[in-house]
Amino acid sequence: MDWITTWLASVPDVAVPLALAALGLIVTERSGVLSLGAEGFMLVGGLTAIGAHITTGHPVLALLLAMGAASLVSVVFAVMTIWLRINQIISGLAIVFFCEGGTSLLGTLLEWTNHPVAGLGVLHPGAGVLAPWLSRLLAQNAIVYLTPLIFAAVVAYLYRTTSGLRLRAVGENPQAADAAGIPVLRYRFIAVLAGAALMGLAGGYLSMVSTKLWIAGMTDGRGWIAIGLVIFARWSAWRALAGALLFGGIEALIPQLAASGIALPQYFLLMSPYLITLGVMVWVAVTQRDADGAPASIGEPYLREERR
Repeated sequence: MDWITTWLASVPDVAVPLALAALGLIVTERSGVLSLGAEGFMLVGGLTAIGAHITTGHPVLALLLAMGAASLVSVVFAVMTIWLRINQIISGLAIVFFCEGGTSLLGTLLEWTNHPVAGLGVLHPGAGVLAPWLSRLLAQNAIVYLTPLIFAAVVAYLYRTTSGLRLRAVGENPQAADAAGIPVLRYRFIAVLAGAALMGLAGGYLSMVSTKLWIAGMTDGRGWIAIGLVIFARWSAWRALAGALLFGGIEALIPQLAASGIALPQYFLLMSPYLITLGVMVWVAVTQRDADGAPASIGEPYLREERR
């Protein structure tokens, strides 16, 4: 029972950054902009959060600044893809390489690398009242409890508001949206910034909660896993959250298996999250080939004079 409790209690810590990054991708791509820059925006958020915490000592402010910094960097991506109409795949990859190099350089120059911080504290609801195993499961940080609320707010915006309907219309048929008087480029620009803010929060979570320090390249491919998670979820926010819990459960199981003494190859354990991601993407491609979900105009640049 103790082994299972330890495993389940560690699942949210692994799942939350994947879920937030996937949600940011969904917001961006619902507007028709293909985003491959999750890894880069998460790195920017992670470095900014640590730097802000070292400077100010306030973890909440550090996470807010992480969101702002990722949004600021995403302006470059938005200009490249929305106004300059540079290929969105190339632009996304360029942003990732730029952020990887830039955060590594700044982290070294500012001496933020391997600098431990107190990070975000853990809440203990029901301590001394509930059963010990249940109290252990509920002992999570505030972001874990806020994540479902963030998902609910985003879903409510996308499907219960006029603005959310317009955003989805821009991603499905920008020509028709433009003809209806919807400012396509403005909606796409805002969606890119909002999505990057969520990815920045995911990166800030990694540095402020999971590791409580900054290490160059600390996202370790989680941005790419989030992209696979969006495909798995067919651009549905709630399915992305469920998928993040599934992926998080699998990844959290790896150290538990190693600690239990089960003889498994070390490098196989390290590569297993990425093997699972590839397997899920292949499964989705084979079994859901005709399924709806992806915005119809995703990856397609739009210029008003090209209205069809």
